[in-house]
Amino acid sequence: MLYTPYMKTNTSWGSIAGWYDNLLEGSEGTYQKEVILPNILRLIDPQKGDSILDIACGQGFFSRILHEKGATVVGADIATELIDLAQKNSVSDITYTVAPADMLLFAQDVSFDKSLIILAIQNIENIQGTFQEAFRILKPGGSLHIVLNHPAFRIPGRADWGWDEKNSTQFRRIDAYMSEKIGQIDMMPGEKDEKKKKFTTSFHRPLQVYFKALTKAGFSVTRLEEWISHKKSQAGPRSVEEDRMRKEIPMFLYLEVKK
Repeated sequence: MLYTPYMKTNTSWGSIAGWYDNLLEGSEGTYQKEVILPNILRLIDPQKGDSILDIACGQGFFSRILHEKGATVVGADIATELIDLAQKNSVSDITYTVAPADMLLFAQDVSFDKSLIILAIQNIENIQGTFQEAFRILKPGGSLHIVLNHPAFRIPGRADWGWDEKNSTQFRRIDAYMSEKIGQIDMMPGEKDEKKKKFTTSFHRPLQVYFKALTKAGFSVTRLEEWISHKKSQAGPRSVEEDRMRKEIPMFLYLEVKK
């Protein structure tokens, strides 16, 4: 079922919907499959009878798996292109809706047990409105599960890897952290043809901005985890050090908050 109370909105993620769908559906080894999925299943613990709202659901990757575990799932995303793909990829029992994360008009108050925002909150401008909507639709005691690129270490245009030749050690350089920033992320860094490149918009915010917005919305933060990359370097003079640093610098931040 497709419910579209809003006019079609052009979004940066809508423009790469097909590429993103191919990434998640056509290849193994993605962060979504290898890192985020097993952790989110462990922490959300979807049960038969659970009602779950997947906010900014994209092409439905997580929605489908939560449904397979027995939950009743509704997915919402602002990009019509992604919702079209979610419907194509999913069984009819999952309801998908075109809606911005800060205006979930289709959802009644206190109607969901759990909700999630996976790798999307850093792409959403109005996080206060988004958290308020998530709070509104959750039942008392309900939980919101958030996964985002770690804001302390993955800052667009302000963080990068460096190599200390003297000590043969890798390090993470952070040029700025406290100031908020809007950046453009190159989703196809290996593409040589500039006309084919696609970019998405990302908002960097320090941790305190998220915590203050969640608290203002009424949530209590009940769990925090930091997740590292599963990848390994190919054999080479720096591979051992690169693999060591992958275990030291987390890629993702997970927050569980409750109403």
